[in-house]
Amino acid sequence: MTDLPIALTGRLAERLGRALDREAKIPGALESLGPIAGRDVLLLDGSSVWTADRLAESGARVTSITADELVGPDPAGAGLPDGEQPLGDGSADVLVVAWLAFRDPKPAELAAARRLLRPGGRLLVIQDYGRDDVSRLYGPRPEYGEWSRRDGPFLGNGFKVRVIHSWWTFDSLDETREFLVDGYGDAGERLGAGLTRPRLSYNVAVYHRSFGSA
Repeated sequence: MTDLPIALTGRLAERLGRALDREAKIPGALESLGPIAGRDVLLLDGSSVWTADRLAESGARVTSITADELVGPDPAGAGLPDGEQPLGDGSADVLVVAWLAFRDPKPAELAAARRLLRPGGRLLVIQDYGRDDVSRLYGPRPEYGEWSRRDGPFLGNGFKVRVIHSWWTFDSLDETREFLVDGYGDAGERLGAGLTRPRLSYNVAVYHRSFGSA
């Protein structure tokens, strides 16, 4: 489940996938900001089923792509050899980036998004926002503060932000505490001990902007 912000694998990742955002607030926000229903949507690094399934359930026509398919394999963002491009210009109406990419949007990434999107196309970047229970498992991270500043990598690059107040919701308090201990050890045990309900608050930012005019 590598397009989630949590470094979990196997059964732990499956358990989180079932608990994450049962209220479907994240896909609801993507529909509001896109929209995505009935539209061609590219999903960058959506290598797990979680985001791709949520987009498809919302009526999007989803194609998952990798970072190489966005700008080419050159880490400097120079693109593919001889000017080749992996995807055609104007390939989609919406580009959704799920957590692991665009952590500090580079000019090459923004240029690739502009090329891939049709006029009026929407770029939606999902990242953690913090100020919640989940952030207590990780400690300081740039996405919990500087990324949402006016001079940060997103708002300073023409993005706006919408914050989604979602949850990790489990079936019981015992299950919640067991998951936290199995996934996060002592930090999870400390957080679980203070919970009174079987859920953790989880705030997500969707940084969004348009390219061109429709």
